[in-house]
Amino acid sequence: MSLDGITSLVSRLATVVAVVFVGLAGLELLANLFNQTILRQIYTPGRLLEFAAILILFVIAVLLRQLRNEVRASRK
Repeated sequence: MSLDGITSLVSRLATVVAVVFVGLAGLELLANLFNQTILRQIYTPGRLLEFAAILILFVIAVLLRQLRNEVRASRK
């Protein structure tokens, strides 16, 4: 498997995990409104959103790198 294939796979996995974190943060926030908890205060909804933002930032960096490589290849 090439490096581009591995980065593409990791990028897709990071996107899925980030979406799960955002959904879980929303559910936890909704549960907290009713004085309940899903995660038993292990992570707050804000902390889950921070993790999701970090993952999405990584995905954006990988996509920009791939775009740069494609532009460089098309110029040759």
